Amino acid sequence: MSRDEISRTNRNRDRGTSASNSSSKGKPKKKKRFLTKKRVLWTLFFATALAIFCAMGGYLFIMLNGQKLLSENQDKLSVNETTKIYDRNANLIGELALEKSEPVEHKDIPQLLIDAFVATEDKRFFEHSGVDFWSIGRAAVKDIAARSMVEGGSTITQQLAKNIFLTRDKTFFRKATEVSIAVALENENTKDEIITMYLNRINFGGTIYGIKAASIRYFGEDDLNKLELWEMATLAAMPKGPSRYNPLRNPDLSKERRGVVLQLMYEQGYITKEQMDEAKAVDYNYKPPESKQRYQAFIDYAIDEAEEKFGLSEDDLNIGGYKIYTTMDKHAQETVENAFADSDNFEKSADDELVQGSMTIINQENGSIVALLGGRNYEKKGYSRVDGSRRSPGSAFKPLVAYAPALESGKFTNDSMLSNEKQCFGTYCPNNLHGYSRTISMTDALTKSENIPAVWLLNEIGVNTGFQFAKKLGIDLKDEDKNLSLALGGMSQGTNTLEMAQAYSAFANGGELREAYSIKSIVNSGGDTVYKANTNAERVMSADTAYQMTEMMQNVVEDGTGKKAKINRPVAGKTGTTQSGYEGISSNRDVWFVGYTPEWTAAVWMGYDKPSKTHLLKNSSPLAAAFWGKVMEEALEGVPARSFPQPDGASEPEPTATPEAAQPVSGLNAAYDAATMTVNLSWEPAAAEGVEYRIYRRETSEAEFSPLLNTVSASVGDISAMPGLAYEYYVTAYYPELDVESEPSAAVTVEVQDEPPTQEPEATIDPNLPTPTPDNGGDNGTGGGNNGNNGGGNSGPGNSGQGSSPGTQPEMTAQPTPPVVEPPPATEGSDNAGNDSGVITSPEGDAGPVEEVAPPL
Repeated sequence: MSRDEISRTNRNRDRGTSASNSSSKGKPKKKKRFLTKKRVLWTLFFATALAIFCAMGGYLFIMLNGQKLLSENQDKLSVNETTKIYDRNANLIGELALEKSEPVEHKDIPQLLIDAFVATEDKRFFEHSGVDFWSIGRAAVKDIAARSMVEGGSTITQQLAKNIFLTRDKTFFRKATEVSIAVALENENTKDEIITMYLNRINFGGTIYGIKAASIRYFGEDDLNKLELWEMATLAAMPKGPSRYNPLRNPDLSKERRGVVLQLMYEQGYITKEQMDEAKAVDYNYKPPESKQRYQAFIDYAIDEAEEKFGLSEDDLNIGGYKIYTTMDKHAQETVENAFADSDNFEKSADDELVQGSMTIINQENGSIVALLGGRNYEKKGYSRVDGSRRSPGSAFKPLVAYAPALESGKFTNDSMLSNEKQCFGTYCPNNLHGYSRTISMTDALTKSENIPAVWLLNEIGVNTGFQFAKKLGIDLKDEDKNLSLALGGMSQGTNTLEMAQAYSAFANGGELREAYSIKSIVNSGGDTVYKANTNAERVMSADTAYQMTEMMQNVVEDGTGKKAKINRPVAGKTGTTQSGYEGISSNRDVWFVGYTPEWTAAVWMGYDKPSKTHLLKNSSPLAAAFWGKVMEEALEGVPARSFPQPDGASEPEPTATPEAAQPVSGLNAAYDAATMTVNLSWEPAAAEGVEYRIYRRETSEAEFSPLLNTVSASVGDISAMPGLAYEYYVTAYYPELDVESEPSAAVTVEVQDEPPTQEPEATIDPNLPTPTPDNGGDNGTGGGNNGNNGGGNSGPGNSGQGSSPGTQPEMTAQPTPPVVEPPPATEGSDNAGNDSGVITSPEGDAGPVEEVAPPL
């Protein structure tokens, strides 16, 4: 090879090497792999080994610990002191002492009773060994979904274990320990022994423990073999919620849950369909022997609040050794209890079914419940009407849904003139008891409880505005309540004294609302405060709106339908009445008074639990107002009296005229026409135009006059006068332009004959007179909750709502001496409401308003 060829070959080799080096520099270096298959396998091996080791250790610990706990607590149910209840001043008022009977032996428990509990609580009880892993799996899924430990998947054996375990904490460790005790129980006892221990230990509501104690309490039977199927199913329904499904407190919920138990028994082959259907249909009506204890109603309410608001079960409270500090005022609670125990404070019934009542008193400054009682002859853990019963509030609802939201809108004041003409809103045609006028002041409309202005006002601001305002005050309303009849208390499910007192407390508290509560704090057995009440306030209306409402409702008590509620300190409030809903019957279902002083707010309801044609009230809302006044005057003894606060910048309005500027009525004459059974009244008309005449009446045995009716003519007929009685009348003139009522006219007295004539003249019709429609009168609302026929409403200003046809009372006209014919039948459950005006002497001698009946023309 020549020198040139050698040189060329070397150059080519050098270029190749250079290119190779350049190529290798451009390629990334290959990283060494960290997670190899080998490493993953070793990691899984050690993790599995560790898990097995921990599981074995945990299993051994649980087994040994469970056996130890079982032996230590075999005969124990509670290791703490009893839970104690204190009043607002830390005085002891009661404690939750456990009520247990002698344990029953297995042979004394009927098999069908055992079947009921097994079918409901643990259908695989006779198959598993203390723990049902399928149920635990389902419970675990629920725990994950809820992101917390929830009670689920427990077998009967586990429930028994829980009852003898020492702590009440809902933790994983506690659940594991519960499982360990359950396994230990299964290892040392037969299934028959376990089910017997379970039935002798579990809670059956309140402080009742054991199946025999429950049978005695709820059915008065100490021999379990004498229990009927429906009674067994009622008891088997209780472990899921001892308070919720307590037949004494919640008979409807208990019956519903009993149906579930019976269905499960049927599906699992324990009973036939015929047995199931028969047991489902039975109504619970057992009444245990009376056992009176002071403050029991308040204690029960506080225990319920501890369960609902703070998540403590009845079992937790019974054996947890807590100290519960309540808001109860001892003197006020005793006053309420004494008043409910006095039968003279209630209308007498025609049979053994008592006229019932409910009262709630709240301190509006902090929302604390001062006193409450949910019925006469209240029994421990019994039915409470404070929050358990819902009834139509009648005209007591007007301030919440019509007047206050109208003031809050800024478009009205308490001096605004409202429409008071006879009119319809779409197909909804409410009526007044006291007649009609072109306009009426807001204060006057509320004072006399006229219907047209309230409905007109709700229509002006929009039904939805009033609806949302009432909901903001804590009233539980449904969407179907959005109609104009809501202005008169037309509600699908009604309300209760707790909600009404809480709502009115916002007026008393300058527009701020606090949720009502009965527990200030709870201290556990270790001395730690574990719960405190939330007393934060929410502004629900302006201070000026609250002040104007207070001014108007003070007038209701001073000069209107709430006179019976007067006491020795300032009072503001509103009456309410709902009528029978039965055609031809003018009695009432419900009477209310909701009011407040500068210190406390209270609501009173009276009526029958199950109204019927034979179970209705003869009296109207003054009965409730008088009860309210009697209780509050005594309950507030020792509480420093104050005045209602005024918002900054508020001033008393100057009167535009004096009574002297209004000429009184003269020439009043009255005579009874036996042919038409009417007292005819006439007088000299006033010289001024637009004058409204107001007629007042009292039966001679009564102490005070009461408003009867209003008219714009100078004569009128009173057809509500009762035979055999004597009445005294006077008339005043109201001048709308001056907003002044004259001094009373000279009074006249009329005696009404006992016997009407044997023949009545033939009715004639004056074609010039308007055709009236039935009128319920102002304070009468719906015919009892769900029976009301609510019409479709509106949700915006100016839209007309629709309601049912008017109710039982025909319209009172201002025409003299019309012929008497039978009024047309009414529709049951009418939505229309009426005024608390006019008086009638009841058989008991109590004077109360009556809805006046006038013939159709």
